[in-house]
Amino acid sequence: MFLLGFDLGSSSVKVSIINSTTGETVASAFCPEYEMSMIAHQAGWAEQEPEVWVENAIAAIKKIKSQSNVDFNLIKAIGISYQMHGLVLVDEQGEVLRPSIIWCDSRAVEIGDRAFQELGSDYCLGNLLNSPGNFTASKLKWVKENEPEIYNKIHKIMLPGDYLAYRLTDVIKTTASGLSEGIMWDFKEDKIATRLLDQYGVSIDLLPELVETFAPQGTVTTSASQLFGLPQGIPVAYRAGDQPNNAFSLNVLNPGEVAATAGTSGVVYGVSEEVMFDEKSRVNSFIHVNHTSTQKRMGVLLCINGTGILNSWLRKNIAEDLSYEQMNELSEKVAVGSDGLLFYPFGNGAERMLENASPGAEMKGLNLNIHSRAHMLRAAQEGIVFAFVYGMEIMQNMGIDLETIKAGKANMFLSPIFRNTLAGVTGATIELYDTDGAAGAARGAGVGSGVYASYEEAFASLQKLEEISVPQNEQQQYKVAYHNWKKHLNKE
Repeated sequence: MFLLGFDLGSSSVKVSIINSTTGETVASAFCPEYEMSMIAHQAGWAEQEPEVWVENAIAAIKKIKSQSNVDFNLIKAIGISYQMHGLVLVDEQGEVLRPSIIWCDSRAVEIGDRAFQELGSDYCLGNLLNSPGNFTASKLKWVKENEPEIYNKIHKIMLPGDYLAYRLTDVIKTTASGLSEGIMWDFKEDKIATRLLDQYGVSIDLLPELVETFAPQGTVTTSASQLFGLPQGIPVAYRAGDQPNNAFSLNVLNPGEVAATAGTSGVVYGVSEEVMFDEKSRVNSFIHVNHTSTQKRMGVLLCINGTGILNSWLRKNIAEDLSYEQMNELSEKVAVGSDGLLFYPFGNGAERMLENASPGAEMKGLNLNIHSRAHMLRAAQEGIVFAFVYGMEIMQNMGIDLETIKAGKANMFLSPIFRNTLAGVTGATIELYDTDGAAGAARGAGVGSGVYASYEEAFASLQKLEEISVPQNEQQQYKVAYHNWKKHLNKE
């Protein structure tokens, strides 16, 4: 038997098929080959057409069919991981009304800040665990204020993963975990946050029906079967935002466990059994995938918009002649600390960690006599790590343990400089695993459909590839470089 997982990102859509018995990924593909484009009509805006997600999902399935011998009739369930905090609007016919306002769009910051002031910190932090900020509910309020002709046509709002599930099953549903990511869940009352919706003048009727994270949520329709090239009747049995799903894919389900990713954006995600919040909403608390009314599991999420996108920008603009591996090799010729060159990666929208400021990416301390391209490349990777650590200190102050960090061996975690700098500054052990978001979504589908009887069975075959730690006597040089970076950041 096989299980199929979609990972709907802002850069690409990945599809993985795993053998449910061995846990092995037997086929995988992503599309497009290069990053999906974003629509940015104004500075700080970021939109994507939902149809582009569908087109790339279809293309990835076609690629798998052309490159593998997988019998698609043996696929028993489908899981979906998706970019968090996005907003999709459809009318009564299910037609998309406007491009999706995606996670890194900053237009609703002032709306969320105003709601925080009007509703008060006691309610926002005590009930929502977060400022309404720049999340999905605030983006919907922006549409209501600025595009009333579109708002008045809305039948349902969806998160990106809800939309992909809808295109597969013709059923519009969402999860409590998803609503919590949009700051539409009241944790004290354990229900939809009607007080926030009332503040925004949004009817609860615009929200989809709730469904469990791990559960059959609809089946592939005849029309979707023809469109996607999937057999009719396969259940969609799991959906989760990309960061809760990434934690799930690494078997991070219990208090004290921590997962990290470093793709276009960077995330550290810790699990707690306590309902906790940061008073400045710089890191955010959401419902984790395995949360229940009797066993609380909260995901505490640090998100940094500007991480791998900086490394990508450097490759496109100053290192076109190099592969990422060659960029790493060149960077390794420079000592820890990059001879005083500092890079700040905050150039991809408002940064929650910086209280929704958008300072832009910046390089400091450039010395035209000593610094080279190699210094720039290393300083960029160090700056990305230092941004991680700056946010992780906030998480530690909340009580999240960061002694061990689990990650998939992908993206920035392929870089020895990135891994060693992170381990060196934090003193943590980094464990790298052979998994990714699409494979995690496939395992989730196995749990939700009953193919796996437990989480333990789902992860029995998860393989640890590598463990990285920096000896204590070598950590100081990394810590000194970080404190220099942090000192200049705090002078902003």
